[in-house]
Amino acid sequence: MNFKPNGNWILIPDPTTTKTESGIILDAETARKQSTNVLKVLKVGPDCKFVSEEDTVLIDPRTEAVRSTIEDCNYLLIQEFQVLGVF
Repeated sequence: MNFKPNGNWILIPDPTTTKTESGIILDAETARKQSTNVLKVLKVGPDCKFVSEEDTVLIDPRTEAVRSTIEDCNYLLIQEFQVLGVF
């Protein structure tokens, strides 16, 4: 992936899904229950000091994020301060 976030932005996979691996389409409530707030960091901006690429992080499930599709995959962009901790 050629995308590189600016500043202290972090790119993570979008944990929400509306379809299972076997192709079953989920309703909104079930999809919400299936999502997780423990995610692997894919890319970080040059101003990130606490989080690095490949870290596994815990984010607040109420976090506002920028949803984006890059190369046909769904991702979230969050700022570094939204990370609660690193594993």
